[in-house]
Amino acid sequence: MFNYGVSWPIAVIIAILFGMLVGFLVGLLVAKVGIPSFVVTLAAFLAFQGLQLVVIGRGGLIGIDAPVILAIMNKPMPLIFGWILLVIVFVLYVLTSLISRRQRSASGQASKPISILIAKSLTLLIVGAGVVTFLNQERGANPAVTSLKGVPWVVPIVLILLAAGTFVLNRTKFGRHVYAVGGNAEAARRAGIRVDRVRITVFMISSTFAGIAGILLASRQASVDAAAGRSIVLNAIAAAVVGGVSLFGGRGRLSDAVIGGFVIAIIDNGLGLIGLASGLNLAVTGAVLLLAATADAISRRKSRAGS
Repeated sequence: MFNYGVSWPIAVIIAILFGMLVGFLVGLLVAKVGIPSFVVTLAAFLAFQGLQLVVIGRGGLIGIDAPVILAIMNKPMPLIFGWILLVIVFVLYVLTSLISRRQRSASGQASKPISILIAKSLTLLIVGAGVVTFLNQERGANPAVTSLKGVPWVVPIVLILLAAGTFVLNRTKFGRHVYAVGGNAEAARRAGIRVDRVRITVFMISSTFAGIAGILLASRQASVDAAAGRSIVLNAIAAAVVGGVSLFGGRGRLSDAVIGGFVIAIIDNGLGLIGLASGLNLAVTGAVLLLAATADAISRRKSRAGS
């Protein structure tokens, strides 16, 4: 977009496809060569940080001037759209819960009481209504110049990705294979699962999501500088672990990682608002990550001892 005047839809597609390609290459190194995934991920992170510095230049900056890209993170939806989004989410949640309950009953599996489903649905509706009501209030420091009334456009994007990822993990054979490979790769291989293919596919999905996240980050900052993304690695790991996703694989949900991301964001923003030094901010975030990883390790040890 900046150097060659490519339209924003094509630029977005290229960015996402490039993320997918990176995931494919990283997945090959992990699945076929046998390099530990964390090492490959860290090496790729450092390599692409260097490539970013070469492309943009030290102290350089690429400005984003596409209105649609900028609107993703900086513009709210019309007020009525927030309520429509809430109704859609509520209806989909109730329908999927009822379908899941019927499938479990048909297969002879135990289902939770219908009262629990009603309570969860009402909780979702009440909390969602509170969030929409809050976001529909004026949040701009200078409303005459920039109004911030309404649910941001990024919210439905995140919800769509969350719903699609949750469906794949919980409702498809591939999702079951992902959990199986994460829990015990050798047992999964003996059960006939193509472990290498699952690992490569998961890395491709992860890097595709990372490409989308990069677009959102560029939208929020309205630019890309040479140092963009350097603090994301710690926050990404912390979001997953704090949300209860196991570092050792085989356990966790996509919604847990989203909740963990909210927690990390609240810690980061909250400590900044109270004027805590950036060094202490990182120390507190690191301590939270360590505590979450410790709890995960202890939980797995107790689980193995119990079995």
